[in-house]
Amino acid sequence: CGKSFSQAANLTAHKRVHTGERPFTCPVCSRRFSQSSSLVTHRRTHTNERPYQCNHCDKKFTDSSTLTKHLRTHTGQKPYCCDVCFMRFTQSGNLHRHMKTHKSL
Repeated sequence: CGKSFSQAANLTAHKRVHTGERPFTCPVCSRRFSQSSSLVTHRRTHTNERPYQCNHCDKKFTDSSTLTKHLRTHTGQKPYCCDVCFMRFTQSGNLHRHMKTHKSL
């Protein structure tokens, strides 16, 4: 695909995007993952471990990226911007869904 990586381990992990290889298996439910870090995060769903806590409220999360998204509900930060109408969004998925409204134009 042309992507380059400075570390061999990152290239190996990226290749799994193309091959569909999922070598990391959850011992509890047998769900498979392409990256070991994804398995670590997933295993927290079985233990209910939530090490990432919001400093504005009592909510806790299994991973830092979900906490980051949640924090935007407190800060009002909307880092994703539509390049057609300049409407802003807190999450990239919301922007992608919004972009479909411009397809008919």
